[in-house]
Amino acid sequence: MKKILTISLIFSLIVITTFIKNSTKKIDEELFSLKENISDLNLELENVKLEFDYLSSPENLLSYQNLYFENKLIQKSINEIKIIDFKRKKILTNDVKIIDIEK
Repeated sequence: MKKILTISLIFSLIVITTFIKNSTKKIDEELFSLKENISDLNLELENVKLEFDYLSSPENLLSYQNLYFENKLIQKSINEIKIIDFKRKKILTNDVKIIDIEK
């Protein structure tokens, strides 16, 4: 009887260890995947921040205008801006609708 009890205890410990090991492996794989995703997203965030900081500064935009476009860019009123819509081989233009969110 003692022998059967010892064998069953050892067998149950082996089975429990197997389940724990498999669940730990799955959790580890999920963690690795999440860390990779976070790393990719952090890299993308840094690139977007750099692009925003570099392109959004007014001095840089003015220097680009002078460097690449010379006098080709002119200031327009928002009411002069149109939306171009290409439908059925026709070009349609619509006025831009301005929505005041601060109301």
